[in-house]
Amino acid sequence: MQTTTFAATDGFPHTALVGVTGPDATRAVQGDPQAVLPLASVTKPLTAWGALVAVERGLIDLDEPAGPPGATVLNLLDHTSGLPMEGSEPQKAPGERRVYSNAGFDALAEHVADAVGMDFADWMLREVILPLGMEHTDVTGRPSAGALSSVEDLLRFGREVLRPVLIPVALRDLALTVSRPGLRGLVPGYGSYLDNQWGLGFELKGAKSPHWLSDTFPPETAGHFGALGSFLFIDRSRDIAAAFLSGVPFGEEHKRIWPALTEEIAARYGS
Repeated sequence: MQTTTFAATDGFPHTALVGVTGPDATRAVQGDPQAVLPLASVTKPLTAWGALVAVERGLIDLDEPAGPPGATVLNLLDHTSGLPMEGSEPQKAPGERRVYSNAGFDALAEHVADAVGMDFADWMLREVILPLGMEHTDVTGRPSAGALSSVEDLLRFGREVLRPVLIPVALRDLALTVSRPGLRGLVPGYGSYLDNQWGLGFELKGAKSPHWLSDTFPPETAGHFGALGSFLFIDRSRDIAAAFLSGVPFGEEHKRIWPALTEEIAARYGS
């Protein structure tokens, strides 16, 4: 593992923890890789993975009812359940529009917990966190946005997404494929897009611009960013994953450096 400094973070007025991994090992870090900070919505890909483990075990099915009337597990995973960011009253009919929803992911976790017969945090600990060796991760907060973790642990998860062992490759591929293309929707902090592409728990870059990823990234790049200045991306075209933690509210400084930082990561470490 190489300790490095990323030029794109020069002048960033907050903590900027950065890590890059290939499929087998961490390739570079900036800052303390074990420092624990809030993930905010970068929690969602972790929660999605826990749900996909339950799918693989046959404990839930993507097409079974979950969440508001008419919605399914799949609708909760791809933000098409109609539930709003917060609250229990649907804004749209299931499948009609991409409505980004914390409430939907909390409902997903509740559904999984009922199906597996244990608290969702316990399920996550047993089936995702401990198997991946994520020793600095706490998933006892909200399944939508309440986890705490470190760059080191996010890179462990990134390696799992690149080379999955907890779920089959085919299920990983489904999670990173556009679910219901052509739906309009909002990316918080960036605006509305006619084709707001998401997989299952992961945003897909698609043709979105402006975006937190560099415009040079391929449309199938998957990831998530969080409202406390965090991101995780998976670029299978370059066989890398990368994470960023700052622990402060997402704002203009993050929007300024992230496209350049992700481009720098790709240029320096993409295979």
